[in-house]
Amino acid sequence: MLRQLLLLLQLQLPILFFISVPIGRVNSHQESGEWSCESGSEIRVDAEFKPGLISLDGHAEDWKDIDGFEFSLLPALDPHPDHEYKAGKMTVKALHDGHDVFFMLQVDGDYVYSKGNSNKCPSVSLMFQIGDSATYHDMGGCSQGTGSCTNKTCKGHEVDIMHFSIGNAIPGRLYGGNLVDNSEGNGGDRFGHLVDLYAWNPHCRYLDGLGPSGNDTSAQNDWKGAWWHSSFDINSGFVEEDSPYSSDGKQGTYYFEFSRPMRTVDRLQQDAQFTIGSSSKMSVAFWYPVDGQPWHGSGHYSVDCDWVPLDISSGNSMLTSTGPSASGNVSSAFALLLSVVSLCVSIFVVYRLFRPKSIPFTPMENL
Repeated sequence: MLRQLLLLLQLQLPILFFISVPIGRVNSHQESGEWSCESGSEIRVDAEFKPGLISLDGHAEDWKDIDGFEFSLLPALDPHPDHEYKAGKMTVKALHDGHDVFFMLQVDGDYVYSKGNSNKCPSVSLMFQIGDSATYHDMGGCSQGTGSCTNKTCKGHEVDIMHFSIGNAIPGRLYGGNLVDNSEGNGGDRFGHLVDLYAWNPHCRYLDGLGPSGNDTSAQNDWKGAWWHSSFDINSGFVEEDSPYSSDGKQGTYYFEFSRPMRTVDRLQQDAQFTIGSSSKMSVAFWYPVDGQPWHGSGHYSVDCDWVPLDISSGNSMLTSTGPSASGNVSSAFALLLSVVSLCVSIFVVYRLFRPKSIPFTPMENL
């Protein structure tokens, strides 16, 4: 019995740790002054219809022909150009195959990795608007505090969040939704910390299925993802014993690759739902241990100081351009075949009608 209790406690620790850590960090989510934002109207992320193209492994080769948008990374709480992430910009790419939507995040950065210490490793997050009143600023913008935020008092301010901390994640391996955590009805990931959350503001954010009004076991983690760094000199696959996988300080690029069904079975208003031919609102956050110092929850960079439009292409233009052409080629080939057959038949008929008639030979003696 004691052994079973210890095992149960061990399984619950990752969820308890995740819930407790953000609550401890939100106290530092204070802005230095009055909020101001000058967002560019031209920025947007296009998710084109490209079926059968992506293998979810953290590698960027699949994405080489996909256009992305390049963003400067500015501190989320003080988006001033003087405090921009110095190592480079982030490129955000997206596409869909009609069922799942895929994202690739590429950002330059010297390799750093500290096994088991996510705050000393790079980390990324995607955030999407759910409620019509949900703002980018203040993570949904609900004015209620920790003790009063509920799905009723903050209705309309819901945002959907995917957060990936790589301190326990092996490069190239798939993390996110898994049978163990999904069977418990929440958005956790005890293996790689690629978690599915929702929030109303920075002080009120929870794993899907958990919340101040109680837990709902119908929730699950719908995300899957992997990470990679260009300094790795092996492509056959890593295992945990290979950690730290490369040497700290090596120059290169981090790659974070994710996917999620466009529509989920969420009935709790905790997942954003994507529709082909429509636009959604998203943002991307990036944490990095600058100068080797652990990052903290609100000390992240962001691609913009407001929502970024995410356009889900319907693929109609592709079908329109290729459909009639293919149909026309088939029709032309069939018409050509009929013409050749008709010509052959005509020649045969003419030959039969006008061919010279043979005169039988009659010997002279028979005349």
